[in-house]
Formats: sequence, C-alpha cells, structure tokens
Amino acid sequence: MDEKQQLMVMQLIMAGGNAKGSAFEAIKAAKVGDFNTAEAKLKEADKFLADAHNAQTGMLTDEAQGHHQPVSLLMVHGQDHVMNAITFRDLAGEVVDLYRKILDKSK
Repeated sequence: MDEKQQLMVMQLIMAGGNAKGSAFEAIKAAKVGDFNTAEAKLKEADKFLADAHNAQTGMLTDEAQGHHQPVSLLMVHGQDHVMNAITFRDLAGEVVDLYRKILDKSK
C-alpha cells in the first residue's frame, strides 16, 4: 500500500469515527430535549460521511482507471469504520425522532 492509499484509508477511519461520534452526541442532546443541537450533530455526521464517501469515490475511480487497490487489513478496517458509522447515523436519526415524540406526548 503506497502513501496515497494509506492517506485515503486514514481518511475513511477518521471520517467514520467522527461521524459516529457526532451521531452519538446527537442522541445525547435529544435525550435532554436539545433538538436543535441534535439536528446540528446529525448534519455534522452527514458531512463526515460525505467526506468518507469522497475518499471511497477516489479509491474507486483509481481502481476503474486500472490502478489496482490492494486489499489490506487496514483497508478492511477503514471500510468497517465507515459502514458502522453509516448504520449508527441512521439509528441515531431514529432515536432522535423517538425522543422528540416522547417529549411531545409528555406535554
């Protein structure tokens, strides 16, 4: 794996971790009724996921242009981070909605 590929994999890992962290902060904010912060954190998570998507697109473009991407444990780890972050972000959106409904019903 060359330096460019390592950089892209590290982008995946960082973006995935940041997205998951922001999604978790959204849940915590919704739990205390701060839905403005919750929505902002969900949007922040989406931005990090877009960054990860852009890194993946760059890797796919290289592959499509004939520059084979070796599959390493680090690459698999990076992709795993992104997939888990996507799942966690989706779930966080649902949890925020549930907290909103619970708060609305208790009023």
